[in-house]
Amino acid sequence: MAEEDIYPITAAIALDQGDASREAVGRLIYRGGLSIDPGEARIGGLSGLTFHEGRLYAVSDDGRWFILAPDELDGKLLDLTGITMGDLRDARGRKLKDKDEADAEAIAGGAPGDWLVSFERQHRVWRYESLHGAASPFPTDADDLVAGAEPNKGLESFETLPSGAMLACGEWADGARDNCVRISDAGAVPFALAAPPALAEHGGAPVDAACVSNETCYVLFRSYRPGYGNRIAVVELTQEGSETLGVIDAPLTRDNFEGLAVREQYGKTWLYLVSDDNFRNCAYDDSPTCQRTLLMKFEIDDPKAMPPPPPDAPEPDPQYETVPVVLETQMGAITIALETERAPITAANFLRYVEEGRFDGTVFYRAMRLEREPQPNGLLQGGTQFDPERILPPIGHEPTSETGLSHTNGALSMAMGEPGSATGDFSIMLQDQTGLDAQLDAQEAVWRNGYAVFGYVIDGMDVVAAIHGSPIDPEKGEGFMKGQLLAEPVKIIEARRAQPGETGAPPAP
Repeated sequence: MAEEDIYPITAAIALDQGDASREAVGRLIYRGGLSIDPGEARIGGLSGLTFHEGRLYAVSDDGRWFILAPDELDGKLLDLTGITMGDLRDARGRKLKDKDEADAEAIAGGAPGDWLVSFERQHRVWRYESLHGAASPFPTDADDLVAGAEPNKGLESFETLPSGAMLACGEWADGARDNCVRISDAGAVPFALAAPPALAEHGGAPVDAACVSNETCYVLFRSYRPGYGNRIAVVELTQEGSETLGVIDAPLTRDNFEGLAVREQYGKTWLYLVSDDNFRNCAYDDSPTCQRTLLMKFEIDDPKAMPPPPPDAPEPDPQYETVPVVLETQMGAITIALETERAPITAANFLRYVEEGRFDGTVFYRAMRLEREPQPNGLLQGGTQFDPERILPPIGHEPTSETGLSHTNGALSMAMGEPGSATGDFSIMLQDQTGLDAQLDAQEAVWRNGYAVFGYVIDGMDVVAAIHGSPIDPEKGEGFMKGQLLAEPVKIIEARRAQPGETGAPPAP
C-alpha cells in the first residue's frame, strides 16, 4: 500500500458517559477524547503511540504506521484534521507479509530521522531512518528480556529517554521474573514493575511507555477479564519509585488501550492514550466483544505546581494593538477587533474596505454548517463576491504560524483560493475551526499555509449565529457550495470604525 491521506470520521467521547461533568480520575485531568471510525481504510489495530513535533505516530498489529494530526485548543483535544498511513517494511523494503512478521507493538523516536519499532511473535526491534523506507536490525539488551516469552507477550513497551537510555517492558507482571529493563551506557538493569492492585487481580501488564525530559517515565497498564472487559492504569516511574496516577475502570469510558504518548509544553505534561480494536470494531461488528479505536487526552495534575491566580488577577498575556470595527447588518450589529499589530497586512486591507465603503451593501451569503457539538458550528461567509467595482488587488498571505492567531470561536479569516489571492471576502468562525490554521507538514500549499486570521468578534456573536441559522436554499450554488448558500442573503448595511465608548470599543482617553 502506498502512503494514503485520510480525513477520518470522529465522534467526541466523555470520560464518563453517565456523568458529563466528570473531569478527572486520580491525578489525570481529562482533556477530551474521540472515537475514530475505521472507514474503508480499516483504521485500527493501533498498539503503540509516540508524540513528535505536533503529531501522534502509531503502529498497528497488521504492520502499518499512522500519523495522526490532532486539532487542539487550550490544551483540549477537539478532533483530528487528518491521518496519514503506510506500510512498515522489512530490510529489503518489502511489505511485512503476515501476523507473525507484522505485529508491531511499540514505536519510539530515536535520533533525528530515526524510528525504533518493536514487534512481537517474532520478537525484535527494527530501526527505520524513515517510516517510508526499509528496516535494519537494532540489536538491544531488551531482546534478552523476551527470550523464550510467549509469542503474543513481547516488547509491548519500548521507549527512548532524552539521555539516550532506553526503557523496555514485556507484557507480563506475574512477579516471578523481571518484566522491564533500563538500558544505558552503564549496561542493562532488569527490574520488576508490578501492576497496580486494581489490575493485578485480572492479570494486568504493561502495554506501552513514554518518558519526559527529566527522565520520568509513564507506563500504561491494561488488564482484561472475560465478561468484565478492560481496566486501565497509568503509572509514573521515577528513580525514587512508582506511583499510580489513575485507574480507568467502570463506569468510565474504557477499551483495549495499548498505546501511550507524552507531550510537554507550556510547563504542562499531557498524555495521549489510544486503544486497539483488534479489527473487531463496533462500527461493523455488533458482537458483545466488539472494540473501538479511541483516542483520549489527559493532563497530569502536578501537586507541586503554583496555584492558579485569583479570578480578578490582571491578565498576564501581552496586549496587542487592535482597531474596533462595526458591521451593521439587517439582523443586528457585529463588532470586530482587527488585529492590526499581529496581522498588519490583512487587517489593514480589511480596514481599507471599511473606510472606502466597499462593504456597504454587500451580504453574508454562505453558512457552512458542521454536525458536531457544540452547536451552532461551522462558518459564516460574506463580502464583495469578486465584484469588480468593489474588490482591491489581492494581498500577501499572513499564515497563522507567523501571526500566532488561530481559527477559534469568533475569528475572522480571509477567503481565498490559494495563498496570496485574498481580496474582499471573509469568514467568521462559529466554534473552533483550528484545522484551518497553517499546517506546516501538509503537502498542499493551501493547507501548509492555512488561512489568514485577522480579527475576532468581540460583540454580536448572537447576530452571527442568527445569520448562520437563516434558511438555506438547497438548489443554490455549485460543487462544495451547494447546500451552503442562504436563501435570502443578509445585507451588511454599513461597515465603519467603532466610536469611542461604543459597545466593544475602548473608552475615550
